[in-house]
Amino acid sequence: MKKLLIVFLATLIVNSIYAGGPWPQKKGNGYFKLSQWWIVFDKHFTDSGLTDPNITTGIFNTNFYAEYGFTDRLTGVLNANPFSRNYMNNLLSGTTGEVLIPGEALNSIGDSELGLKYGFTKPESPIQIAGTVMFGIPLGTAAAGEQGNLQTGDGEFNQILQVDLGTGYKLSENINGYVSAYGGFNNRTNGFSDEIRFGLETGVGLLDQKLWLVGRLYGVESLKNGETSGGVTSTSIFANNSEYTSYSLEVNYYLTKQLGVSVNVASAFRGEIIAASPSYSVGVFLDLKK
Repeated sequence: MKKLLIVFLATLIVNSIYAGGPWPQKKGNGYFKLSQWWIVFDKHFTDSGLTDPNITTGIFNTNFYAEYGFTDRLTGVLNANPFSRNYMNNLLSGTTGEVLIPGEALNSIGDSELGLKYGFTKPESPIQIAGTVMFGIPLGTAAAGEQGNLQTGDGEFNQILQVDLGTGYKLSENINGYVSAYGGFNNRTNGFSDEIRFGLETGVGLLDQKLWLVGRLYGVESLKNGETSGGVTSTSIFANNSEYTSYSLEVNYYLTKQLGVSVNVASAFRGEIIAASPSYSVGVFLDLKK
């Protein structure tokens, strides 16, 4: 299936091999990333995993991700969405071309996340284990427009508990790599179903560690224990009971010892009640521990 998708705030996605995972930032070190993520889709996955058409819809999010080491084991994490644009094209008659439903757009702040990561193992340990707690802050607009189906957030507070495990390795004198895995639970409110989250990640550093290639496999499984549909439809990336198993490819390149650029694309093996369309992200990051 050539279905591509990425879910905004649906999973705690690692931003680069130097951020996220089981590796907390050392005291006084930090990682900061400003990126632009977007998806434009005219179809969505149904609750049976098939695809249905919908009015062409686009969402563009400006994201700011930050990690800062309070101690060698305790790191603060921020995933903010200061600007989000959600639009829908005109719905046209297939016979006359008449506009049946005019297009609309919403420009607003989006939902954000704030949390802490704690390293259970010492920094020199060959196997790293860390725990993370993230709190979803519903700053976005949950329903807008004539049909109430424009969103920049889901309107609910949620709490994510996650455990990461990983290790680094050397392929040669100048080529380093790493592999990590995580599992987590997303406790949702406001009628949304709770979720189980999981993922695998691996990366390799080339060109004297200037170029990092990262591959990820991750997914979300809904417990389907919510009371309502969450007030949004299956054509929204904020729909309730969304599920997916996906993979992504990312390229990170250091322009200097601390400054770099990043490009990411994601693709789905399967999905339920979620937008189905190509998605991309480009960004610039500052890695203060390099």
